[in-house]
Amino acid sequence: MRISRHGSALLAGAVAVTLSVTALPAAFAAPSPTAVISEVYGGGGNSGATLTRDFIELANAGTSAYGLSGFSVQYLPATPSAGSLWQVSALTGSIAPGGRYLVAQAAGTGGTVALPTADATGTVAMSASGGSVALVSGTTPLTCKTAADCAVDTRIVDLVGYGTAVVREGSPVTGASATASVARGTALADTDDNAADLAAATPTPVNAAGETSGGTGPGDPGNPTEPGTVRVHDIQGTTRLSPLAGQSVAGVPGVVTGVRTTGSRGFWIQDTAPDADARTGEGLFVYTGSTAPAVAVGDSVLVSGKVAEYYPSATAQSLTQITAPKTTVLSSGNALPAPVVLDASSVPGAYAPSANGGPIDALPLAPATYALDLYESLEGTRVRIADTRVTGATTAYDEVWVTVKPQEQPTARGGTLYASYTDQNTGRIKVMSLDAAQPVPVADVGDVLSGATTGVMDYASFGGYNLQATELGTLTDNNLQREVTRRQRGNELAVATYNVENLDALDDQAKFDTLAAGVAVSLSSPDVVSLEEIQDDNGAVNDGTVGSEATLKRFTDAIVAAGGPQYAWRYVAPADGQDGGEPGGNIRNVFLFNPERVEFVDRAGGDATTPVTVVDTKKGATLSVSPGRINPASSAWADSRKPLVGEFRFHGKPVFVIANHFTSKGGDQPLHGRYQEPVRSSETKRVQQAAEVNTFVKSLLAADKSARVVTLGDLNDFAFSPTMDALTSGEVLKPLITTLPAKEQYSYVYDGNSQTLDHILTSPAVTRFDYDVVHINAEFADQASDHDPQIVRMQVNKR
Repeated sequence: MRISRHGSALLAGAVAVTLSVTALPAAFAAPSPTAVISEVYGGGGNSGATLTRDFIELANAGTSAYGLSGFSVQYLPATPSAGSLWQVSALTGSIAPGGRYLVAQAAGTGGTVALPTADATGTVAMSASGGSVALVSGTTPLTCKTAADCAVDTRIVDLVGYGTAVVREGSPVTGASATASVARGTALADTDDNAADLAAATPTPVNAAGETSGGTGPGDPGNPTEPGTVRVHDIQGTTRLSPLAGQSVAGVPGVVTGVRTTGSRGFWIQDTAPDADARTGEGLFVYTGSTAPAVAVGDSVLVSGKVAEYYPSATAQSLTQITAPKTTVLSSGNALPAPVVLDASSVPGAYAPSANGGPIDALPLAPATYALDLYESLEGTRVRIADTRVTGATTAYDEVWVTVKPQEQPTARGGTLYASYTDQNTGRIKVMSLDAAQPVPVADVGDVLSGATTGVMDYASFGGYNLQATELGTLTDNNLQREVTRRQRGNELAVATYNVENLDALDDQAKFDTLAAGVAVSLSSPDVVSLEEIQDDNGAVNDGTVGSEATLKRFTDAIVAAGGPQYAWRYVAPADGQDGGEPGGNIRNVFLFNPERVEFVDRAGGDATTPVTVVDTKKGATLSVSPGRINPASSAWADSRKPLVGEFRFHGKPVFVIANHFTSKGGDQPLHGRYQEPVRSSETKRVQQAAEVNTFVKSLLAADKSARVVTLGDLNDFAFSPTMDALTSGEVLKPLITTLPAKEQYSYVYDGNSQTLDHILTSPAVTRFDYDVVHINAEFADQASDHDPQIVRMQVNKR
């Protein structure tokens, strides 16, 4: 694949001006997101050949059609002479997502089997043993005759050199002959190394209609009426990768167990005659691309097509499927195979096998040992769960998370606690509905899907294994209530943190009102509120606006309307486009404070680039600027929110508050992904950020060891993380989340895991406090933010 046409294929860290990237090892190769040359065969019609013609097969690994109008495939001899020319075969039409496109070339006098109907036809007599084939944007013959020259020709979309080809990507693929083609392997991987990406194989041409060699009449491989020799469990195999990936199969029998008519269209089949190996799945997805499936649940079918491994993302596991299918319906209304029951006794306690950070694709499945292996062995298979507690509320995408293990790390309010990197919750499953007439019910954490929920086990990049339900249990509403914390007493300073999820002045009033009620009612009007994710006044409009006055005026007015005080505010406006978050939004941290209860100490000079420092005075520590930002020029804060530091006085006594919003977890490998153990790549930057804040707190305590410091905000990491270790280094800060009972240590719910990303930490001088996570959002389907706020009420006494 040539990067000039597909910039999205650039690997992280690749220099944008280069025209190729360093090839990944084959085991780590990601699937190509676009059109590739999937098979080349030049032995058609030769002595000993079965097929009568040469062919070039193209494939589309993407999710949308790939247009070929004005494109061509071109052929060059393996060792071109000065007079050799690229021979051009023009193309028309397009390649469907997940589909194939067949270009027939010259016929010989040998062979007995015709190609399926070609989608385009050329007259090129290709060599059986060696040559170069290019997919080209245009029909003008190429002029390059070396690998180096062709590498800089931006018209080349993909290039395959076989045999002794001089023009190739990386090394040429070997083994082509009168009886062998060269074909791209698992998942259509494209690392720009032909020897790594393709291998010699039995020729298996497939056209856009999904037809295979031998024509399309009844009884032949393209449209059989009798089962072939391959069964679903042969396709699924004993690992995550099909042993038949890249090969065509004919007449695979099964009963249709589910049909998906939107998104990634297709249907599931399941063999009614399973084998005795628990590792080899009996269900399989048949991908029909943009074509609506012409089958119904209960149909007995025979499916022919090409086996493929589809990777929803580079770090996700693959989904084994048949692509470009040809389906024969033998009968309808058949009974479905009995579902496999998933419950606390059938799902293992261990989560995933280890590959020391590498891919687990090729590891033998151990479904009795690992939950991910069990779910993989059931990929495409009917499963049933019953009386499952909701651990992640219904989302805007009509998904809900449940657990089949009700005693696995339960929280105080019905969730499932994420307690450590090594102790995963194996009973979590995402449930979606295949029936638009029966959507997933609107459920909160702690509710129950009572009775049986039955469907097909599927896999997706978001959330991993999921149950595509054909039958949903009924909702038992456990009436989860939003919490209200107590009001602070006269001698207590109440400081809270609240991520308000990209609030800007253009948001509708309902969002402002709900968030305001969270401050005025649920948090009982704290004295100081650290807000995260306040945007500029026109949000995602990218016009250079950086102020948030209109946003904060609407928000504080809404708080008054909800019964709260008239808050004042302080913030430091970021430099345009420098603090990450939604493009154009100029996200920042903000202090709200009640001037009737607490005084903000203003010290001029704070701006986007000026660092706040500690000033050691005879009366203790003060700030050089207030509000100010911690070391904003540090690389730790590049494209990220800078901490906001403010100096407050409560009953005449100083309190320092540090508002934080560390970099997100975006880019981390998923818990359910193909790499085990997953790499938390974003953690590196958060550890750097934590170290910066820790250094600043140490400077405050060096100036005044009795300084009252509150560090709080959305740290985007867990209490047991290296980020927290860096932030608390030297025991200068205490994470208050750890003072709660274990079942209450969470403020956020993700993929059915209740976890803590938001934190409040205090310095050693804060000895008497009352801390609370106020659950008003994360556990509810109807939420103003995806985070729950937190509050600490601390007694501020004389020194």
